[in-house]
Amino acid sequence: MCGIVAYVGPKDAGPILLEGLQRLEYRGYDSAGVVISNKGLKMRKVKGRVADLAAAVPARFKGTLGIGHTRWATHGAPSDVNAHPHLSADERIAVVHNGIIENADELRAKLEADGVVFLSETDTEVLSHLIARTVEETESLEEAVRLALKRIVGTYGIAVIDAQRPGEVVVARNGSPIVLGIGEKEMFAASDVSALVRYTRQVVHLEDGELAVLKADGFHTFASDARETAKEPLTVDWDAGHYDTGGYEHYLLKEISEQPDTVARTLRGRLDDRFHIAHLGGLNMDARETRSFRRVKIIGCGSAYYSGQIGAQLIEELARIPADAEPASEFRYRSPVVEPDTLYVAISQSGETYDTLAAVQELKRKGGRVLGIVNTVGSAIARECDGGLYLHAGPEVSVASTKAFTSTAVAFALLALHLGRVRDLSPADGRRICEGLRRLPEQIKEILALEPQIKELAHKYADSPSMMFVGRVRGYPVAREGAQKLKEISYVHAEAYPASELKHGPLALIGPEMPTVAIVPDDELLDKNLTTLGEIRARGGRVLMVGHRTADPKLADDCVVVPKNETELDPILLSIPLQLLAYHAAVALERDVDKPRNLAKSVTVE
Repeated sequence: MCGIVAYVGPKDAGPILLEGLQRLEYRGYDSAGVVISNKGLKMRKVKGRVADLAAAVPARFKGTLGIGHTRWATHGAPSDVNAHPHLSADERIAVVHNGIIENADELRAKLEADGVVFLSETDTEVLSHLIARTVEETESLEEAVRLALKRIVGTYGIAVIDAQRPGEVVVARNGSPIVLGIGEKEMFAASDVSALVRYTRQVVHLEDGELAVLKADGFHTFASDARETAKEPLTVDWDAGHYDTGGYEHYLLKEISEQPDTVARTLRGRLDDRFHIAHLGGLNMDARETRSFRRVKIIGCGSAYYSGQIGAQLIEELARIPADAEPASEFRYRSPVVEPDTLYVAISQSGETYDTLAAVQELKRKGGRVLGIVNTVGSAIARECDGGLYLHAGPEVSVASTKAFTSTAVAFALLALHLGRVRDLSPADGRRICEGLRRLPEQIKEILALEPQIKELAHKYADSPSMMFVGRVRGYPVAREGAQKLKEISYVHAEAYPASELKHGPLALIGPEMPTVAIVPDDELLDKNLTTLGEIRARGGRVLMVGHRTADPKLADDCVVVPKNETELDPILLSIPLQLLAYHAAVALERDVDKPRNLAKSVTVE
């Protein structure tokens, strides 16, 4: 959940490191720092944002090799001292680190018993001292890093430099991403390609347990047992322009506004007009194997989990296969029963979410068949899975997921259509769903045109101390995602419940001070949903209804009317107004929309 960047080459490293950290700041932003190698190690680090770090770096802070870090705190509060990089006692070794060292306390105690004085509260400082001691014995930085890491229990993505070897950077990965960038007589490394695409689109992803040595003229990789490994570079499709705000006030609003295009990209080339099926060659399954599955289990975290709930509903409705979704963070710890006739689907925008990755690895160990739905080509989850779908949604910079959530729901509709047509979904229903999917981009444009109305409503409800979100069946995961968006970027407390559950307890919370956002699609449950609105209004609760028609003023104070699609696909469209509602509420409350407190974009720790 932190950002790493490293450079070695002929250019001044400082501006490259700072620019890279700015692009990685969505991964962590409570402190930042850089180290440059130039006749010793020169370091600057600060509590605060990358802009604060840039202001603290002097003009004469120059060198052609360096490492940088932007932090999301795990060990020790945000402070200048706890910020990365961390130096060894002799200031020879500098380390930046993402992840958590689980045996840090034990190692720290041993080092302190040997006379090492620690300056910070972090687990990372243990690494700098371990490597410094080992490098004195081996006289090889790569060997020192390799041996030091053998003593580590936990996850890491690290970059290390040695004041006595000013021409090389050593990086390593175990559970936290590291990507190498190959330039012209220069090399880069980062925790995300966003820091690299301004300089190169040729990248190499390290595997868990793999290390690399970077020099200006190239790199080599090796495993933790010192065995050399071979890597083939990939060309990334994204460029630096994808990481600009494009004239929007915030990345979040840009990404919400991009959804007509991102949904169209997710659909492109995947709908078959002859057989009314989805072409999903990336699943790596033939029709016979596809028909053999009797259950689908979906795992993800946060918004990915909620999109998985939408996906489970789609699969059950269209393919008539029992399906359910579960948080990956819970799944991996409960010793799940892995069945040979169950298809598992892992979801992650970044493809690096640690809990989801660990769940995938556990499933693979037990012989499970796992598909991945991810946005980042070459990511760890994509490489671990047996097959899957790429979203092609483009980079998502804002911490709160919007376009990736929507594209994931669309990907599930494609998967459900594919499974259904291989099984018992009729050609007529297949045609109906294909036509509905094709209508989505234009209908999303219609919803985005409602932004002025939704902005006004957001200002009306933003001062509420708490809000309730409710929905039935297809509407329930929409309500959960809407509540998630509101609380994570506006800090307004929000709860989501199935509408039918209100009378079983949560109705006690309803009153004038607790508005309810009700998801009311025009489906077979419309009358029951309207009854729920009556129950809320009878207790003095205010209601904002999101649905396909306006409601009687006795049932709803306000209504947002969205276009109607096929009933199975309506949840995708009903989610869009809730994104705009959360965004404008956060702006009205003067929140840091793209970088909400306590959060970071890619959750690569447990």
